[in-house]
Amino acid sequence: MGVKGLQSFITNACPGVCIVVNLKDLAENHRSRFPRTVPTIVVDAMCCLRRWYTPESWVCGGQWREYLSNLEAFINAFKAAGIRLVFYFDGMVEQKKRNEWVRRRLNNNKKIAKIFQFIKTYQQQPGRGMFFIPSGLATFTHHALKALGQEVISSLKEADYEVASYGLRNNCMGILGEDTDYLIYDTSPYFSISSLRLDRLETVMFSRQDFCSRLGLHVTDLPLFACFLGTDIVPEKTMERFRNQCLASYHAQSQGSNKSTAIILAVANFVSLIPHSYNSLTEKLPLGTDKLVLCRGIESYLLPGQQSPWLPCDFSHASEGPLQQDVPLCLDQEILQIAQDRHVRSEVSHSIYCVLCHGEDEGSNTLEDESDTELPGQALIYRPARQHIYYVLLESVKDVHGECPLVKEWFVYAGNSLQHPDLVQPKQLPGGTPSLRTLWLSRGAEADQQRRCTFLACFQLQDVAEELQALDASLAAACSLLLYIILQADSFSLEDLTAFIAQTLCLEGKSATQLANVQLSQIDSRAVQLGSLFIRGLATLVMANSACGFPFKMEDLMPWYLFDGNLFQEKYQQIHGKCPLHELLEGNESWIAKFQSLMSIIRNACSAKGRIIQSRRRDNRFMTERRERGGHPHFQNPNRIQSQSYHQNRGGHWRSPQPPAYWAESQSSGSGYAFEHQPRRERGFRLAPRWPR
Repeated sequence: MGVKGLQSFITNACPGVCIVVNLKDLAENHRSRFPRTVPTIVVDAMCCLRRWYTPESWVCGGQWREYLSNLEAFINAFKAAGIRLVFYFDGMVEQKKRNEWVRRRLNNNKKIAKIFQFIKTYQQQPGRGMFFIPSGLATFTHHALKALGQEVISSLKEADYEVASYGLRNNCMGILGEDTDYLIYDTSPYFSISSLRLDRLETVMFSRQDFCSRLGLHVTDLPLFACFLGTDIVPEKTMERFRNQCLASYHAQSQGSNKSTAIILAVANFVSLIPHSYNSLTEKLPLGTDKLVLCRGIESYLLPGQQSPWLPCDFSHASEGPLQQDVPLCLDQEILQIAQDRHVRSEVSHSIYCVLCHGEDEGSNTLEDESDTELPGQALIYRPARQHIYYVLLESVKDVHGECPLVKEWFVYAGNSLQHPDLVQPKQLPGGTPSLRTLWLSRGAEADQQRRCTFLACFQLQDVAEELQALDASLAAACSLLLYIILQADSFSLEDLTAFIAQTLCLEGKSATQLANVQLSQIDSRAVQLGSLFIRGLATLVMANSACGFPFKMEDLMPWYLFDGNLFQEKYQQIHGKCPLHELLEGNESWIAKFQSLMSIIRNACSAKGRIIQSRRRDNRFMTERRERGGHPHFQNPNRIQSQSYHQNRGGHWRSPQPPAYWAESQSSGSGYAFEHQPRRERGFRLAPRWPR
């Protein structure tokens, strides 16, 4: 992100470039100069996620209500100063930056492996120095900000370019982020999110003019200077030979500087001495320099209406050779325009427009332990659902054999080198697939029914429509997701299911402060993975909801209504400690009734598909002994489950001889479960039978 080594150089060698400013004072000055405008800061949200997520617990899957509260405090601080915020998110990865995207994801895999090694060694969360953002943080921050009344935009290309363009075009008072590219673009002033003191609205402004003065450069020289150092488009190694030549000739003037500082000064000196023309530049470059890549890098920093003296007069995208096919997969212009508008307004999953336009989808890293083979990779667990969603999106472009185009998936999972995309075949839904025009444009009760049924069919759950119809919308979403996971992951146990249902029910009515005060004596590595798996599933529900024309309100799929990492860890450990159901559900009779209802729905649905949910209790014996001795809590083996004897029933399924206590408590006498449907609610998810074939 940004220019290689530049942030450190500015901080350590250019003190005059970093100016502490008060944003409230700058807003007053902006109002005085432009009395008919509202002072606006455009925010690079992807740069800010790490700063916004301040809850102490981060490894358990996310403290979502705490996070939502933090975002509200952030917004209110600027609102009190009369400053308008516009939030930008990356909407897609451009092909020219795919290699850099891959490099970062592979590097993240190494960081995640260290996190799990720490958890399994100490049964504790690592310190903030190993912080990794919870799964889905970017996805759900879109919706959180919109719910808080903010303007949120998803980019149609790399977000930093659109942020810089927006700032210039709208005369913004500044850009808030953490990316040195904002110093290279000739745009609004660049403010640091990492230096922001929210209580005083003070931060550091990086002065572009002072930076140029320090290096002896013009503002129009900065894109060339950046490309020589290394950017996302011009890899650092591409210009390594050139930088070494600059350093050799500049060495006499760089006494006392460390190597990285000397290289930056040497490159700046080289640029400052060349006459401002492309021909003069090419004469000075070493033989074998890829001039086309260099020109592309320079051009990527030019905002609309800007030109560079370092590019040939006839340079344009047309001279770059064949590019990715620009013709979208979806040829229905009305549908494509709706998809683009919803994408830009951040109303839908970013995958929708990417699939319709480019036939491409992607999924970044999440907290999962590659050494734990019990659970399949999260990206692979949700692939069958994505294949159905792709079919919904691409149904109109089937070939003569009824097959949709393959979708290129860039998803991170164990063993995937990301050297090439996975080519994934969209799959027809059971019972047929309605057209996207029907799902998106039709109105009325029948269209609503089709949207709901199509959503469930994406997860192979169309047969439980009637059982879900009386549930509150959020509970219906949680139940659907848990059913899907159970049917996809054989190792998903009765204890796992009970923990999820218990935490979802107990989340009701709890404040962010109450959830922050949940104290955990240890962290379980499997529960960490399960938390990420659930949040990743919610993001898949959002994708399906977007594709199917919003059978759910988006708010019903948000994690702050359905999941809390600390609470889930607590319930998970209580279950493995043989906690009675009444205590697990905090003595709330209403929650116990709902628990029985949800368990009955899930058990019956699984039984109909031949899936018996087994008990797989984890061995807490040594952890308890060590805690009693005052040592660190520790599992004998974090990946080991307690050995149980199983017998085979007539249907060929393996079943434990005695169900756990909390399962037995939820059973009535005789076969089946005792439960009563909760009364229908206004926000309930109304379901209907499948449409005819």
